[in-house]
Amino acid sequence: MRTGLTKREKTTAIYFDAYGSTIDVQTHNTDLKKRLTAFTKEYPQCCRLIDDDEQGGLTFEIEKGRLSFQLTSPYSEDRKKAASEWAKMHGISQK
Repeated sequence: MRTGLTKREKTTAIYFDAYGSTIDVQTHNTDLKKRLTAFTKEYPQCCRLIDDDEQGGLTFEIEKGRLSFQLTSPYSEDRKKAASEWAKMHGISQK
């Protein structure tokens, strides 16, 4: 979908506070929109679409406790090498 927005303007914002019971996620990210839309259909009691900005952005309201963040530590040189070798053996190339 052409929106007229630059990639820099296609953001994802996550809003929540200590008081409320929901998290608002506003995003232009296609994969995240698809995942949240599917989650909304499967669990309407936990997540709902609350806004479509008509420029490719959707806003979802999600029950607290249903969204998590995962921090990933950097790979060690040994792990990078092992992953590279595995990818080469399986015909996967880097772009």
